[in-house]
Amino acid sequence: MNKKSDKILIVDDVSRNIQILGNILSQKQFQIAYAQSGQQALDICKTQDFDLILLDIMMPGMDGYEVCKRLKKDPSTNEIPIIFLTAKADMESIIKGFEMGGQDYITKPFNAAELLARVNNHLLIKRQREQLKLMNDHLEDLVKDRTKELEIANHQLSILDQAKSNFLLIISHEIRTPLNGVIGLTELLDNTNIDKNQKEYLNYLKEVSSRLVKFSDTALLITSLKINDHIPEILSVSINQVIADSIVDFQKNNSESSLQITNNMPSEDLLIKVDSNLMKTCFMSIIENSAKFAGETAHIDISANISDNSISLKFCDNGPGFSDDAFSHLFELFSAGDILHKEGTGLGLATAKLILDAHDGTIDVKNVESGGGAEVNIKLKYSLSE
Repeated sequence: MNKKSDKILIVDDVSRNIQILGNILSQKQFQIAYAQSGQQALDICKTQDFDLILLDIMMPGMDGYEVCKRLKKDPSTNEIPIIFLTAKADMESIIKGFEMGGQDYITKPFNAAELLARVNNHLLIKRQREQLKLMNDHLEDLVKDRTKELEIANHQLSILDQAKSNFLLIISHEIRTPLNGVIGLTELLDNTNIDKNQKEYLNYLKEVSSRLVKFSDTALLITSLKINDHIPEILSVSINQVIADSIVDFQKNNSESSLQITNNMPSEDLLIKVDSNLMKTCFMSIIENSAKFAGETAHIDISANISDNSISLKFCDNGPGFSDDAFSHLFELFSAGDILHKEGTGLGLATAKLILDAHDGTIDVKNVESGGGAEVNIKLKYSLSE
């Protein structure tokens, strides 16, 4: 356990005591230095490093207590363990030694086995403390490195997020201007005599134009929500009616969809303070997301659960659910779903979350274990007194 590098300072004004201690310690290959006064000990400690100090209490001039006190005040020596050497075994002397900063004491006459045991024990503690400090320093360096990496990553994400917002804003404006001309032209052609094939092409053009208008509106909404430029018009409204309006608008805008919607909202009106237009957009985004990925027998059930301070809305469908990969970026722009294989913009759930964030609400998505499908849970503030 003891090594040649362990260096011990013996401080005692009695040469015989130094000789006895030196003989015991040298058998275990410790490096030994000695001082015969308190001041000499302080001077030696300024030029040499020690792993442990054996310090006599009763010395002429500066006693061991004062030497210990000064060593503990000096940052360069305050970590060195000090074992007092004393002929006194009274409790008052022992307590005073501990109060001065000593780690242990050994009574005279010295017992070799006890001396070596105490010395080895405190050297071991010192090494463990040094190793712990090295580990802590290493961990602090790792934390600093990781923090710096995280700051860089967050900065890059912020730049990317801003780029997406700018992209949406630019695309929205670039689409909307020529789109107004296309819509005007389709309305004009709709009032002319055209054959059946031309009518089909016109209807397709109108459908595509409608989807582009919706994308443009959604892009503008997302951008304004992300930069806090959109202030919700909070009013007390019936959440039942907002749900019903969302269903009607979805069915009107998606007449060819096979999605069956069951509205299991309570019969009594649940009044809640929200921006009704934003909340309708939120609900429609969730419904449209279910319709986009569901099959021919698609179905979604909408229900509510009320507590004293919140209302939970559940949208449960029988679709394929979400893959593990999809769960990691459900609420990211252009990532809400498999937009490589399904029609859509990838903005649905991202839009819903932004709207709920603006209302201090939450959204949670999970797969239904029994029967398959996905479940979207929304929680909003609600008061029974409203």
